[in-house]
Amino acid sequence: MSAEGSPDGSRFKVETGDTGSLYVENSVNKPVSKEEESLLEPGNNLPQPDSLPLSEVDMSSPGNSVITATPDSTHIPIVKYTELDTVDQPDGDQLLKTPDSAVGHSNLFLYHDEFKERPAIAGAISSIANYSSTIQQTPGDPDAKPVEKANLGTLMGVYLPCIQNIFGVILFIRMTWIVGTCGVVEGFLVVFCCCCVTMLTAISMSAIATNGVVPAGGSYFMISRALGPEFGGAVGILFYIGTTFAGAMYIIGAVEISLTYLFGPPMSLFGPDINDDFVKFNNYRVYGTMLLIVMGLIVFLGVKFVNKFAGVALFCVIGSIISIFVGVFVNFGGNTKAPICMLGSRLLSQVTEEYCIKDPVESPDIWNMYCERLSNFTDLHMNDTTPEMYKCDEYFQDNELNITQGIVGMKSGVIKKNLWNKYYDAGTAISNSTVESEYNLGGKPPKNQITVDIFASFTIIVGIFFPSVTGIMAGSNRSGDLADPQASIPVGTICAILTTSITYLASVILFAATVDPLLLRDKFGQSIGGSLVIGNVAWPHPKVIEIGSLLSTIGAGLQSLTGAPRLLQSIAKDGIIPFLEPMGVVSSRNEPVRALALTIGICQIAVLIGNVDAIAPLLSMFFLMCYGFVNLACALQTLLRTPNWRPRFKYYHWSLSLLGVVMCLGVMFMSSWYFALLAMFIAGLVYKYIEYRGAEKEWGDGIRGLALSAARFSLLRLEDGPPHTKNWRPQILILSKLDDKLNVKHKRLFTLASQLKAGKGLTIGCTVVQGEFGKMYGESQAARLSLKQVIESEQVKGFPEVVVNQSISQGICHMIQTSGLGGMKPNTVIVGWPNSWRKKEEDGTQVFVNTIRDAASGKMALLVPKGIQRFPDTGDSVKGNIDIWWIVHDGGLLMLLPFLLKQHRTWRKCRLRIFTVAQVEDNSIQMKKDLKTFLYQLRIDADVEVVEMHDSDVSAYTYERTLIMEQRNEMLHEMRVSKKSRSKMGRRYSLNENPLNQVKVDSLLDSSRHQDLGIPTQKSPSKVKFSEELNGDVDGEGGSSNVVENHVKPNVKREHKSMDSITPENANVRRMHTAVKLNEAIVAKSHDAKLVILNLPGPPKVVGKDKDCSYMEFLEVLTEGLERVLMVRGGGREVITIYS
Repeated sequence: MSAEGSPDGSRFKVETGDTGSLYVENSVNKPVSKEEESLLEPGNNLPQPDSLPLSEVDMSSPGNSVITATPDSTHIPIVKYTELDTVDQPDGDQLLKTPDSAVGHSNLFLYHDEFKERPAIAGAISSIANYSSTIQQTPGDPDAKPVEKANLGTLMGVYLPCIQNIFGVILFIRMTWIVGTCGVVEGFLVVFCCCCVTMLTAISMSAIATNGVVPAGGSYFMISRALGPEFGGAVGILFYIGTTFAGAMYIIGAVEISLTYLFGPPMSLFGPDINDDFVKFNNYRVYGTMLLIVMGLIVFLGVKFVNKFAGVALFCVIGSIISIFVGVFVNFGGNTKAPICMLGSRLLSQVTEEYCIKDPVESPDIWNMYCERLSNFTDLHMNDTTPEMYKCDEYFQDNELNITQGIVGMKSGVIKKNLWNKYYDAGTAISNSTVESEYNLGGKPPKNQITVDIFASFTIIVGIFFPSVTGIMAGSNRSGDLADPQASIPVGTICAILTTSITYLASVILFAATVDPLLLRDKFGQSIGGSLVIGNVAWPHPKVIEIGSLLSTIGAGLQSLTGAPRLLQSIAKDGIIPFLEPMGVVSSRNEPVRALALTIGICQIAVLIGNVDAIAPLLSMFFLMCYGFVNLACALQTLLRTPNWRPRFKYYHWSLSLLGVVMCLGVMFMSSWYFALLAMFIAGLVYKYIEYRGAEKEWGDGIRGLALSAARFSLLRLEDGPPHTKNWRPQILILSKLDDKLNVKHKRLFTLASQLKAGKGLTIGCTVVQGEFGKMYGESQAARLSLKQVIESEQVKGFPEVVVNQSISQGICHMIQTSGLGGMKPNTVIVGWPNSWRKKEEDGTQVFVNTIRDAASGKMALLVPKGIQRFPDTGDSVKGNIDIWWIVHDGGLLMLLPFLLKQHRTWRKCRLRIFTVAQVEDNSIQMKKDLKTFLYQLRIDADVEVVEMHDSDVSAYTYERTLIMEQRNEMLHEMRVSKKSRSKMGRRYSLNENPLNQVKVDSLLDSSRHQDLGIPTQKSPSKVKFSEELNGDVDGEGGSSNVVENHVKPNVKREHKSMDSITPENANVRRMHTAVKLNEAIVAKSHDAKLVILNLPGPPKVVGKDKDCSYMEFLEVLTEGLERVLMVRGGGREVITIYS
C-alpha cells in the first residue's frame, strides 16, 4: 500500500493495490508530522490500517475502494470493491453494475435510469445538430465516395441559377412583339400579372423551404411532404412534363434563332421561303429533332460538361441583357441600323432602303409583285418600260413607298404611339392605321406585306409570356448543395424574381420608347432582313444578341434535359407510382439513363409541335398547376397550424398563398381553357392512380351524415400506421381529481391544455370515481357533467370521460390503455403534482408514481405541472422568460411544448431560453454551438446557455437531507404496520413525554420543505464522493458501523432503528446530490422565469413505498424555490423534426 500527500498536508492519496486508490482528507486540518510525511512520500509503503480518518472519498476508477460509514463515524473501514457481492444489490439499479456506463454523468445520477434508454443532451446534441441535407444516392460501386456538399452561398447557389433559368428565349425572340401587340399599358399588366404569380409562389415556397431541411427534389419534395404523396405525385409529374416541354421550347427557340436570324434561307431544307408556315415549321421539326438527339447524347455522356456550360450560358444571358439596356441609352436619339419600308401604312418585308421606291426600272422586284404589264407592252425589256405600261394593285397605286427608321430612340417620344394594344386577326396586315381598309386585305394575297401570324389577345399573350418567369425553383432544387438553405432560398429566390421582374417591366417601357410600333409588331424581323429586332437596339452589334441568345437557349435546354430525368427518377424512387418504378434505376455512373430516354421521347413529341407560340401556353399550364399547389400547400399548412409548421421565413400569410392559388387558376383559364383542363385532368388522373383506394361514397343524411362519413374515413386512414414525426401533435389525456362534491379541483390543468391548443390535438378530460360501477352510475354521470362544464369553460377542444373502479391506480391504468379511438388515441398525459404527498397517509404518492409508470408503459408523454394554481389563466398575458432545462434527449418534446405555448396569446410575449448541462469531460463551447445549430434547423428562436456542472463534493446539507428522507421513510413504514404497532411505537418512544423526539417526528412527517431541524443533529461528513460502481450500502469488515437495510422482506419482523443508527443508501445520496446541485443551478439562472420546463426523471425501477417516497423527495428538492414548473417526460419517440 503506497500513498502520496499534498504539500499542505490536508489531503493524501492511498494506493490500496495494483488498481485501487483512496483519497483521504485530514478531517482536523492538522499538519502532517515529519514521521507521517516521510511515510507519505511516493514509493514508501504504509502498513494497512483498520480504519482511516477522512471526510472525502473519490471513487472515480473501477478499482478504487468503497467506503461505508455511519453519520457519526470518525474512522471508516476499508472494503475492496472486488470483494463486494454485486449480484443482489438492494437498490436494483443495473446501470451501477457497469462502471463505464455511468462515467460522465456523476453529477446527474438522478437521471441515470433515463440514460439507459435515452441519451444525455451532452452526447446527443452533436449528432442531431450535424446532419447532411443531401439525399445520398446508392452508388453502384460499394467503394464509391459519398456525395460531398458544395456549401454554396446565396449568390452562386440560388440567385444566379434562378436568374439563368428565369431569363429565357421568350425575352429575346418574343418580348418586342408582346410589347408592340399589347402596348405599354397591357404589356406592363401582362408582365406584372405573371411576376405576381411567381412572387406569391416564391413567398409560399420560401415558407415551405424554410420549414425544415429540403433535400434535392424542389417542388416535388416540398409538396409531397406537405400535402401527401397523392398531391406530391401529381405535382411531380406535372413539373416533370413542364420541365421536359421547356426543353423542347428552348430547342425550337434555338432552331428559330439559327434559321431566321443567323443563317437564313440557305439553312432551309424545304424551300427558300422561310416565312412560309409549312417551310418554317417543318424546318423547326427536323432541325429540332437533330438538336434534341445531340443534346441528349451530351447529357448522357457528360453531365460535367452540362454543368460547366451552364456558366457560359449564364454569362451569355447576363451579357446580352446588359448589351440591350446599354444599347437603349446609347441609341437615345435612334440609329440607322433598322430602316423599314412602308407601303402607305403597311409594313413590307425584305425591302432594302435603295429599293423602297415605286419604279419599274429602279425597283423591279417590288414593282412586279404588285403590277402586271399590259398585253401591248409584253415584248419590251424591263428597263424600257414606264409606269403607264402596267396595271397595278389598287392599294399599291394609291399609296406611296417610304422609308422610316425602326429604331427611333427615346428622344422621339414614340412611346405615345405604343401605349395601347393592337390586337388583330391572323392574316391582317401590320399597319399603323386603325382604319379597317388599311389593315384588312379583303381576301387578297399579302404579297410582301407582313401580316399577323396568330390571333392575339391579352389572355393568349399571358400564356405565351408566362414561361419567361418560370425557373424560380432552381434554388430550392439545389438545396442539398447550399451551406444554409433556410437563409439562402428565400433571399436568393425573391431577389432573383425582383431582378427579373424589374428587368421585364423596364424592358416593356424602354422597348416601347425606343422602337417604332410597326417594327415592334414584326415578330420575326422580316422588315429588317430577318434580323432580330432587339439585336438592332443592342450595343455594340446585333450579332452579339443573336449569338448570345442562341448559346443561352441551348444552355437552358441542356439544363432542362438534365433536371427532368432526375426529377422523374426521384418520383420513381419514392415508389408512389408503380409503373414508373423502372425509371428509378440508375446506371453504374449513377445516372438515370432510363428516365433520360423517356424524357427525350416526351420532348420529341413537343418538338414535333414545332411552334414556340403553341408550346408556350401548354408549358405554362404545367408550371401554373405546380405553382398553384405550392401556394395551396402553404395556405393549408398555415391555416391548419400543425406543430411542425414553423417556417423561419416570416413574411408570408395564408391570404397571399390563397391569392396565389386563385391567380394561378385564373392565368391558366385565361391563357387556354382547354389546355388548363388537360393539365388538371392529368393531375387528377395521377392523383386517383396513387390513391386508388379512396373514400367510400357514403354520404348519409344531411350534414351530420357527411360529417360521420368524413370522420369514419379519417379515422380509418389514421389507423394505417403511426403518425409521421411532422404530424405528431399532443393528444392530451388530463387526469383530473374531483372533490367530495364531484367538482374539478384543479381547473388550471385544463387551462394549460387549452394553451397547448396550437397543437390542434384532441383532449380527453377524465377522472376516476372510486367504488363499484353498478352502484355509482349517478355519481359517474355527475362527474362527467362536471368535467364537461370545465372543458367548455376553459375552451378546450375535447370530451369528458369517467371510469368507476375500486382502485384509483387501476382506473388510471385502464384509461391510459383504452381511452381514445383508432388514430385519435391520446399520446400525452397531464397529471397534477400531489402537493400534500408528505402530509397525508393515503396512497397519493403511490398513485402518482404508478401513473408515471403506466404512462411510460403506454409509450405516452407525461406533463407534470407543479404549482398549477399559480399558472396563468387563459385571459392573462405573461411577459418574461420561459426557461427549458434540457438534460435528456426525449424526442424533442421539451422543444415542442414551449413553441406551442408561445402560439397562445398568454405566453406569446415570452422569450425562450434553453439551458443544458455540461459535465467535466464535455466541450461546453461545442455543445453551445451544436445546440444553436439544432435550434436554427428547428426554426425556433431561443437564447442558449450551457451550464457547467463540475464534479463536486457531496455537501453536509445533501447528506443530511437524504438522512431525513430515509428516517421519514423508516417512521412511515413503522406507522403503516398496524394500529397496534403504531400504539406500541407511541408508548415506546413516549412522544408526549419527550419533546425532542416529538419535534423530530413532526418535522419529518409534516414539513414540506424542511431544511434545518433547529436542534443539534448527528454528525455527518462534510464532503463525500461516491463511486460509480456502488449500488447500495455494504457492511464493513470491522468497526462499529453497520449498514441499515431499507427494505424489509415479507413476514420478517423488523425492529425500529433509532434515528442515529440509520445510514442513507449511497445511491440515494447521489440522487439527492443531483437534485440539490441541479436545483441550485436552476434557481440561480431561472429564479425570475415565468415558467421552467425540465426533464422529469424516471421513476424507480424497484416498486416499493419507500422507493416511491424517496423519488417524490428527489423531485421536491429538484423543484424547490421555483414558482411554476412543468416537468416533462417523453413517450419514447421523436416528436419534432428539422425536415420540412
